[in-house]
Amino acid sequence: MKKILTILVLLVVSTYAKDIYATFTVSAQKSANLAFSSSGIVEKVLVDIASEVKRDDILAKLQNDDLKASLGITQTELKYAKKDYKRREKVKSIIDQAEFDKFASNYANAKAQLAYKQALLNKTILKAPFDGIIYEKSIEVGDAVSGAMIRTVFKIQSKNERKLVLEFDQKYWNDVKVGNKFSYKVDGSDKTYEGVISKIYPSIDSSKRKIQAEVKAKKFIVGLFGDGTIITTETK
Repeated sequence: MKKILTILVLLVVSTYAKDIYATFTVSAQKSANLAFSSSGIVEKVLVDIASEVKRDDILAKLQNDDLKASLGITQTELKYAKKDYKRREKVKSIIDQAEFDKFASNYANAKAQLAYKQALLNKTILKAPFDGIIYEKSIEVGDAVSGAMIRTVFKIQSKNERKLVLEFDQKYWNDVKVGNKFSYKVDGSDKTYEGVISKIYPSIDSSKRKIQAEVKAKKFIVGLFGDGTIITTETK
């Protein structure tokens, strides 16, 4: 009897696709606004708009001769603080504990000072946070920058990796799922592309009554517009 009921249910249940219209804008998969967190005068600018960079490539430097000199002094201080500590460590069992602690403290402080001076020097060197391409530049040699008033000097985005930021009517909030196919065209082209919904935003834009979602893509120019259909399945 159960088998008969199951067959009847399967005959009644049917699955069909629902096409949901959506518009989209092309955005970079990764993007960042880059700035110095230190103050100084720009000494070198090593990239320009459209420069392709790798992660940790140096983009620009501030004048930092004073910090380099200070770092050198601290390295010397650490060298001798370490020697003093090692000498006292060999005779630790026969000297006063307070005296040994003083040399241990001097050694620890010298290491901390070196780390601090190195951190200050690092702040004068601006590096790429990921592989990408520079798409905006607002810095030249001789410019003054202030760590107290941080301003963007470069904008970087992933070179080829893109995402389509979709918008569709809020009434379909329960229909669209991660994994749904998206068939679309980019403005200015007749070619039809296909992608898959990779992310659905967890809130609704109350001013537009729209929901946003993302589809991964490649090589489109950032800012392009397009539209298409999200293909969902429903069971009745």
